[in-house]
Amino acid sequence: MADDGKVVLITGATDGLGRAVARLLAARGFTILAHGRDSRRGEALLAELAAAGATARFYRSDFAELAQVAAMADEILAREPRLDVLVNNAGIMELERIESADGNELPFQVNYLAPYRLTVKLLPLLERSAPSRIVNVSSLGQAPIDFDDVMLERRWDRQQSYCQSKLAQVMMTFDMAPALAARGVTITALHPGTFMPTKMVVGRFAPQTPLEVGAENVVRLAADPALEGVTGRYFNGTEEARANPQAYDEDARAKLRALSEALVEA
Repeated sequence: MADDGKVVLITGATDGLGRAVARLLAARGFTILAHGRDSRRGEALLAELAAAGATARFYRSDFAELAQVAAMADEILAREPRLDVLVNNAGIMELERIESADGNELPFQVNYLAPYRLTVKLLPLLERSAPSRIVNVSSLGQAPIDFDDVMLERRWDRQQSYCQSKLAQVMMTFDMAPALAARGVTITALHPGTFMPTKMVVGRFAPQTPLEVGAENVVRLAADPALEGVTGRYFNGTEEARANPQAYDEDARAKLRALSEALVEA
C-alpha cells in the first residue's frame, strides 16, 4: 500500500466519526494512534484493528483537563519516532454551561483549546516527519467569538458554545498555515458532513450525511496525494468553501492566538 509505514494520530477515535476514519486509514496501511478518554473502548478499537491486520496504539487523555493533553503529547513525543498526520476530531456539545477542570467553558476547551495545545506540542514531531498534515474537523456551524465574553459567563447559549469553538478551529487553521508551510506541514479544516449519525447527533437531530461519507471526506484531506501542499483552506465536504467572516480577520486571529497561548500555559 502507498501509505504503509505512515502514522496518524486521530483524536476522539473510539467511536463515531473518529472510529470510522481510523478504520479507513488502517485499511490504507497507516499505523493508527488512537486517542480516547475510555480505556475499554480504546482496547476494543485496538482489537478490532489488529484483527483486520492493522498496527494501532492507544493513548488515553481527557481533554477536559489540559494537563492530561500535555501529558499525552509528551508520551507520544517520547514513544513515537514519526507522525505523518494529526486529525483533530474529538468534539462535544453540551446542553448547559459546564466548566472544565481548568475553569474554561467546556466545549471551547475540548473542541478548540485541547487540540490547539496538542498541535503545538506535537509540531516538532510533525516537522521531523515532513511532509506531514494536520486536519481539523470543524463544522458549517460557526459563530463569531465575542472576545469580551469568550467563556460565555454572561450569556451562555448551546449554539454559540458549539459554533464559536468550531470557528476557533478554522481560525487556528488559517493562522498557523503560513508559518507551517515553510516547515513542510500543511493544515486544513473541514465540515465533514451534516448531522452524521454520531452520539452528538442521535436523539437530538435527524441524521443527514452517512457516517462513511463524512469519514471519506476526512481521509481525503489526511491522505489524498492530490492535496499534497494544500494548506490554510476550509472545505465543506470535498469542496473548498468560505468560513465565517471572522476567520479572515487578522486582528481577531491574533487575539485568539494570544488568548490561546495564555490559557494553555495558565
